[in-house]
Amino acid sequence: MKKNKKRRVVWILSILAIFIIFIWVNNTSFFTQSSGEMKFLAHRGLAQNYDISKVEWNTNTAAIIYEPEYPYLENTLESMRVAFAYGADVVEFDIQLTKDGKLACFHDYSLEYRTDGTGEIADYTMNELKLLDVGYGYTADGGKTFPFRGQGVGLMPSIEDVLNEFPNEDFLIHIKTDTAETGKVLWSYLSKMSKERLAKITVYGSNKAIEYLKGQYPKLRAMNKDIMIKAFLTYEAIGWTGYIPEAVHNTEFHLPLKYAKFLWGWPERFIQRMESVNTRVIVVNGNGDWSEGFDSLEDLKKLPQGYNGYVWTERIDKVK
Repeated sequence: MKKNKKRRVVWILSILAIFIIFIWVNNTSFFTQSSGEMKFLAHRGLAQNYDISKVEWNTNTAAIIYEPEYPYLENTLESMRVAFAYGADVVEFDIQLTKDGKLACFHDYSLEYRTDGTGEIADYTMNELKLLDVGYGYTADGGKTFPFRGQGVGLMPSIEDVLNEFPNEDFLIHIKTDTAETGKVLWSYLSKMSKERLAKITVYGSNKAIEYLKGQYPKLRAMNKDIMIKAFLTYEAIGWTGYIPEAVHNTEFHLPLKYAKFLWGWPERFIQRMESVNTRVIVVNGNGDWSEGFDSLEDLKKLPQGYNGYVWTERIDKVK
């Protein structure tokens, strides 16, 4: 009887050991060679920066910038142009629907924060928005001086301006207006692109707009909060087997570095799995609340050695 019990225990422990070894072998990056180099996503191009620790959901970041080191303003053609020139692989920009059904590149819901306008993007036509000064509200000294006032007139671009200026570049488009109409207008531009060009476009943000876009083109890389949560939970449930669930296909993972290590196969094997299903992996700094960037060479040392996914940065000029 004791021998049978001992054999049963040995059998159970052996099965458990084999199972653990299977999980380790199937998810370790030890046997996986890193291919390619680290890639950089420049958030809103190269723009004015501020102390992220002071930011709440309604903070006017234009009013708390550091002393300017360069003249570039977020979401402008020049900020994107210089970001690509420094070596950005992808540039992120924001879009909102205008009064006349255009898409303006602008982040804030309130125009008062950084322009000389009032109200919201939706209150104006695109031509009217181009008359505003997008550098009007920036200050580094509590409002004593405004170093960019008068220099941002006419610099708010439309998405058409961006796509015409950069016909071959890689973009992450943040949809700020939560309507299906925004998705329809954006699709009117994307639908004219070749499959090769569409492969360089990723969209995220508004639930309704993303739902519309995925309905038009399921292979479009797209992400919103619901897609992200479903993808994460599904992968954590069965990703250890090596199977890549459908919920993870054609999307994007924005991963705070502190949580990324809990994903099966992190880093190399996980990145390879995601690339095989047209999903991009972007690591952000901090806890992920405000998409904090890796903005110095010292920050980059936090990443795993040989990491070859994408890195979110506010200072492409400092990390390339």
